[in-house]
Amino acid sequence: MTNIAICGANGKMGKTIYSCVQERDDCKVIAGIDIFTEQYADFPIVASPSQLPEKPDVIIDFSNPASLDGLLEYCLSTGTPIVVASTGYSDEQIQQIKNAAEQIPVFFTFNMSLGINLLVNLAKKAAEVLGSQFDIEIVEKHHNQKIDAPSGTAIMLANAINETLDNSKHFVYDRHSRRQKREKSEIGMHAIRGGTIVGEHDVIFAGHDEVITLSHSAASKTVFAEGSINAAVFLKDKPAGLYDMQMLI
Repeated sequence: MTNIAICGANGKMGKTIYSCVQERDDCKVIAGIDIFTEQYADFPIVASPSQLPEKPDVIIDFSNPASLDGLLEYCLSTGTPIVVASTGYSDEQIQQIKNAAEQIPVFFTFNMSLGINLLVNLAKKAAEVLGSQFDIEIVEKHHNQKIDAPSGTAIMLANAINETLDNSKHFVYDRHSRRQKREKSEIGMHAIRGGTIVGEHDVIFAGHDEVITLSHSAASKTVFAEGSINAAVFLKDKPAGLYDMQMLI
């Protein structure tokens, strides 16, 4: 049994995680962390990690990058593994996460969906085959409440493709001020925000007279919740280190 604390427990993802855990017999939620401490289930919700009534086996963080410092401080002082599932981290914060993984188990990925991580592998394979003969564009769509753009998943896809191509590409995020032809070394990144779109990602390989598009669409937040729970169960009792969805797969 894996005892889980949810950071961001009163958010939409936090409540989705709790709902998914209720359907499983290999884990349970024993506490929540949220600045809004209103209780909606049979576990306490506290305002900060230091107020947790007992040490969980794993913390799942689906809150906000602003919570990172307090979470890592708690996890490092108690040796608690953490699944970092929020998005919008700065480069400095990502380095903080990597540094923490030298002392505790940390599961960190830009997207908890099994399907998205398969998409990453397919995009890398396509890049290997198509090489520099095809232009590469990434289009991501999310709901109108999402703050960061492009999405962490789009960046993860672009980085994976670029690594496959020996980091020969550079990313272009905006074309409205660029009055010039597209360079072969570009990976175009485009963000769409509207309505209640959960998450859609297209990787487009555009060549001479043919286009190959790899797509993933999430119909609900459940796919991300289930992924984070699987990560938490996987992470329990692991040694210090940085883990990701590829290792879980």
